[in-house]
Amino acid sequence: MADLVSEETRGKTYCDIPGLQQWMLDQLQQLKIKQPTPIQFHCIQPALEGRDVIGAAKTGSGKTLAFVLPILQKLSIDPYGVFALVLTPTRELAFQIADQFRGVGAPMSLRLSVVVGGLDRVAQGLELSKSPHIIVATPGRLADILETSPELTLKKIKFLVLDEADRLMDGRFDNQLRTIWTALPEKRQTLMFSATITDRLQRMKEVAKSEVFVWQSSTCNQATVQQLDERYALVNPVVRDATMIATVLQQMEEKPKGLILIFTDTCKNTQVLKMLLNALGIECVCLHSMIPQKERLSALARFKSSQIRVLVATDVASRGLDIPLVELVINHTIPNLPKNYIHRVGRTARAGRSGQAISFITPHDIKILLAIEAETRRKMTELKIDESTVRKIMKQVNVSKREQEIRLDQSDFDERRNINKRKRLIMEGRDPDEEEKKKLKLLKKKRKVQKLEKKKLIEEMEMSSSQGTITQEKIKLKSTGSKKKKKTNS
Repeated sequence: MADLVSEETRGKTYCDIPGLQQWMLDQLQQLKIKQPTPIQFHCIQPALEGRDVIGAAKTGSGKTLAFVLPILQKLSIDPYGVFALVLTPTRELAFQIADQFRGVGAPMSLRLSVVVGGLDRVAQGLELSKSPHIIVATPGRLADILETSPELTLKKIKFLVLDEADRLMDGRFDNQLRTIWTALPEKRQTLMFSATITDRLQRMKEVAKSEVFVWQSSTCNQATVQQLDERYALVNPVVRDATMIATVLQQMEEKPKGLILIFTDTCKNTQVLKMLLNALGIECVCLHSMIPQKERLSALARFKSSQIRVLVATDVASRGLDIPLVELVINHTIPNLPKNYIHRVGRTARAGRSGQAISFITPHDIKILLAIEAETRRKMTELKIDESTVRKIMKQVNVSKREQEIRLDQSDFDERRNINKRKRLIMEGRDPDEEEKKKLKLLKKKRKVQKLEKKKLIEEMEMSSSQGTITQEKIKLKSTGSKKKKKTNS
């Protein structure tokens, strides 16, 4: 609970933060936001004083309000358009941040623009030309608009915010960020927040333009919250899907109001799992980068409002999303990087609530499990799976999954991605057809190994069940034989 209430903030209210105006306090009271979290208590005042801020705290600790409140208060004193730019790595998080700005800034005539990929670029350009007070954007789309619209200027902004700063600064967005930095003024106030920040702290300080106020939660050495029950299940890859289905059905039965968030590794696997769950009668939606943005927002809205209880997603849903009713996070495929695991499981047990995270581990993933435990400084407990239930549904699940994979292949699901991949290979001077042959050869080998493993496992299961029946028959024969001997002796 230290990220939500500490000794310093126990019994404190927003009135105890120096500099917050009365209209802001009234609005927070109206929204029933009464007690500041430690990151808000420590970071809002330096931000109001005009200092650059770097804040680090666990997921679900109220980092968004730590920059929303100072920006809106400063804007209310001197309102003009384009006042603040908020950069975030994912589209869904951008919309969530925009909602918080609108909620707290309701008494103001706030003009806000969300600039993300997947939506009409021309409409977004027109919106930006009207000089909104706040721009919440993902780096790719904003950089694209800045490059093609020289008349758009950000030279007068007062605030630059990097939310999930570690992800923005990890190298993936470097080209886009360079474009954005050239459009920004030298004199500005920079606020940066994340749950995992220590690795890139020095680089983040370089982005800031003045002396930086750095605040880190005292519990940051333990990366996940205490209210989170972390478990792993050691499974054979062949039965992983059946085990997941069994876990989902059990959770839905035990907690009829709780939401379940399932993470996997690729867009294709996400789509297949969604189709599999729906085929087996478990209504669910999915979230990944190959779905049109309107469908992504619709799926997320249905999940947040509990119309649908299961969401299957890639790591696009692992950052910043605040969905209070998520009670179980399932890692269908364990992430390779421990920090990605931390962000995934941070979607549950938020704001002091309890939650559970279950990770399915194959024998090849043991090293990753140990790396995660070293990073989080917590040992996961092993989850015992009811093998009899899994055995009953395994054949149906595996057959159904193969059917969904065939259906997906027939729908040209990744056609656009393949076209872009071919273009990239040609640009690199490689033959796309040769690369495709190599890939198919490796895939054939992999499928052959998987087929053998599957066959071996089914044979072992059948053998163990038949041995059980044989021993029972032997026991019966022995008992009847002893009874006959007693009769003859008498």
